Amino acid sequence: MEDVYILGIESSCDDTSAAVLRNGVLLSNVTASQEVHRAYGGVVPELASRAHQQNVVPVVDQALKRAGVSKEQLSAVAFTRGPGLMGSLLVGVSFAKGFARSLGIPLIDVNHLQGHVMAHFIKESDDDMSAPPLPFICLLVSGGNSQIVKVNAYNDMQVLGQTIDDAAGEAIDKCSKVMGLGYPGGPIIDKLARQGNSHAYKFAEPHIQGLDYSFSGLKTSFLYSLRDWVKEDPDFVEHHKEDLAASLEFTIVDILMKKLKLAVKQTGIRHVAVAGGVSANTGLRNAFHEYSEKYGWTIYIPKFSYTTDNAAMIGITGYYKYLDKDFCPIDKPAFSKVTFK
Repeated sequence: MEDVYILGIESSCDDTSAAVLRNGVLLSNVTASQEVHRAYGGVVPELASRAHQQNVVPVVDQALKRAGVSKEQLSAVAFTRGPGLMGSLLVGVSFAKGFARSLGIPLIDVNHLQGHVMAHFIKESDDDMSAPPLPFICLLVSGGNSQIVKVNAYNDMQVLGQTIDDAAGEAIDKCSKVMGLGYPGGPIIDKLARQGNSHAYKFAEPHIQGLDYSFSGLKTSFLYSLRDWVKEDPDFVEHHKEDLAASLEFTIVDILMKKLKLAVKQTGIRHVAVAGGVSANTGLRNAFHEYSEKYGWTIYIPKFSYTTDNAAMIGITGYYKYLDKDFCPIDKPAFSKVTFK
């Protein structure tokens, strides 16, 4: 069989990424991050899309060079069609369409959320067998999404539960901002939490039926508690930031894991994976190892480079779609809304 070379392009938020895969094996994965948003405490959509316009050509060029692949060798171009920031998506979508058309090769659209789950199928060598067996349960946690997904096949993913308001990553970022710690909050909270007492403070945990999540109540509880403590001691955050971070992280991880445990119990599936930006969190990774030992789960935790938005996950999804000849017409628009369809 002829080798299949896929170029993956990811531009859903503030990272411009391109990857090249041969037969599902990753040859290169290049990402340009945008520092400009730090000053604003969050991603500014207009600035993000402008930065993508500057980055997309050099990033794709570098990905091809590092892979040692010429553009003429490519079999197809896979791109993130959504969900994400519309301005950011449009840059990647427009580039992918123009690039694929100029080469006369198929275009493959990829759902960003599906891509995060499929990061577990990226191969680093021809004999890489680290992918979870089907079906498996995946906890997908990122800045914009918190979902429990039953993965029956690469193109058959069933959402068992999801957040009804804020996502876990969103809650961490907002609480970090309230504490004046900066953006993005995830890595800052993670670092501080390693030095703090996770049982120092109690915050409200929601009581939502079934497998759905809610993080807005926790966020409000954190905000009100902090407001009261700062009234008594204006330097409260500075004196207790490690304990605050550890207690916040513990509460969020506890909420995530309790529902995941319930999903495993209901489905009887003990192969359990985690994906998305929040899967880089040390507390969550430790909890996965604890639950694995305690409940006999076989766990799958992605490499740090596959947790954040990256084109390798788009490329691997594109590879499976290519094998099924599931191509995208050139007039298919980008979409910003969260959906698995």
